[in-house]
Amino acid sequence: MTAQTVIYHDPVFKLHMTGSHPECPERLVYIEEALKRARFASRLVWKTPSPADIGAIEKIHSKRHLEMLRDRIEAGATSLDIDTPVSPESWRAALKAVGAVIEATTDVLNGATSTAFCAVRPPGHHAEPDKAMGFCLINNVAVAARYAIDECGAKRVAIIDFDVHHGNGTQAAFYNDPDILFVSYHQQYIYPGSGHTSERGSGAGIGATMNFPLDSGAGDAEFMAIFDSDVTPAIEKFGPDIIFISAGFDAHIDDPLGGLALTTDGYGLLTSRIVNLAKRVCAGRVVSTLEGGYNLSALADSVVAHVEALLD
Repeated sequence: MTAQTVIYHDPVFKLHMTGSHPECPERLVYIEEALKRARFASRLVWKTPSPADIGAIEKIHSKRHLEMLRDRIEAGATSLDIDTPVSPESWRAALKAVGAVIEATTDVLNGATSTAFCAVRPPGHHAEPDKAMGFCLINNVAVAARYAIDECGAKRVAIIDFDVHHGNGTQAAFYNDPDILFVSYHQQYIYPGSGHTSERGSGAGIGATMNFPLDSGAGDAEFMAIFDSDVTPAIEKFGPDIIFISAGFDAHIDDPLGGLALTTDGYGLLTSRIVNLAKRVCAGRVVSTLEGGYNLSALADSVVAHVEALLD
């Protein structure tokens, strides 16, 4: 049988309106158009997810946080902070975004597909348990990682975050947890200012957080070297049942918000390494979810390279 990858998407993601903000609906327009005309388009299965259950989200986020989000959006707020705009459909979009990653997780762990890409917004990796920030309302990958263990029978989960910005929210959610390995590549000295190499977890979770802050200008060679020398042996030793990717494409050399220099081909190579690692340690089970990426053409091209590598 020809390998397939499932793309989880919903029109509501484009109704999360952000004005002139770089995290805009056009990001998904470019991604979807590029995937539909890709040479491997016939091997993609498009699936519309259901919204997440609030109970699953409350495993990561406080009830207070979720009530604040819903109430402020329903009251007509246009922003939660200077970096986090919202609109009337943002709450519905956020629930669907989390639902997409949960559904992808369930499908991958049940064997319905080996790999999945969640073309969702708003993104999630900056959202902390009690705080929306950095374009993010709810931490999609964190909720799904917790769900994998609590509801799908996974014992251990690994998360690889290659967004140009540190995934502070994901780190905060699992800093004490020995069963969830969080690995982050990111540019140092930029927003949100966290992700130092000394941040390795605490309590039972010491060693289950791995941060690789990179100097401006670091690109394909640096990413691959770290993956081969540090990430691969750590994940092989950890032995997860599934690998999640917080797929930020703002580490691209042409992205306006970052200073790293990954190329489009570099995203494909890095994803291929992750997929090959997953085949060795967790039967090829990979769920990827969209985070950043703000040069629309570079974003679309990089997602195509990423999804093609997921197809393998």
